[in-house]
Amino acid sequence: MSNSEKIALITGASRGIGKAIALTLGRLGIRIAGTSTTEDGANSISKYLNQTGIEGRGYVLDVAEDESVASCVSKVVEEFGHPLIVVNNAGITRDNLLLRMKSAEWADVINTNLSSLYRINKIAIKGMTKARWGRIINISSVVGASGNAGQTNYSASKAGAEGFARSLAQEIGSRGITVNSVAPGFIQTDMTGMLSEAQVKDLLNKIPLKRLGQPEEVAEVVAFLVSESAGYITGETIHVNGGMHM
Repeated sequence: MSNSEKIALITGASRGIGKAIALTLGRLGIRIAGTSTTEDGANSISKYLNQTGIEGRGYVLDVAEDESVASCVSKVVEEFGHPLIVVNNAGITRDNLLLRMKSAEWADVINTNLSSLYRINKIAIKGMTKARWGRIINISSVVGASGNAGQTNYSASKAGAEGFARSLAQEIGSRGITVNSVAPGFIQTDMTGMLSEAQVKDLLNKIPLKRLGQPEEVAEVVAFLVSESAGYITGETIHVNGGMHM
């Protein structure tokens, strides 16, 4: 199967790591269905794909809503075909110490970051099963392994995503479908751009490579896992964190 026959559904693709993944896979000839929670975000995806000559477009999707997921995947299937590559990148943070954490802060993060994997992948694997080929990649986080004070909800959601991947990998491996996770550390994005100079300095002291990662460095790992060369890798978590957690 050539790359031009493959459709990649990438959630949270309007900026940062998701955008880098969409551009990297798109340049390999894979058609891209990128999602954002807003119409403006979806339009921005369509715009940057068009500007770079990549076939595909943006879609509005709220991964926390069953109907939104079903509707979006249905539109992708109708316009391009069944997505044989799914990159679950969309996620949120609601940081707080557990003693102060509101139930909504817990529930929103778990619903968006973890329960979304159930919603999206349950639908997506139907097309992959028919094709006898598929790639599912969950974008996790270093804190899913290391933990982080003030992020019990986020850390739990990412550790859960990795466990989800290992279990699903065992269920559908016989169908030629691999399921893996990529766990970035601190990557240079809009979010890390809001950190103070002192916070960045403190972070760099914990990173052996002494720099923040680039979104493209995460995207290249995803591209490898999507490739035929990674066909014998499943149920794994690959860390991209500059050595801050080993």
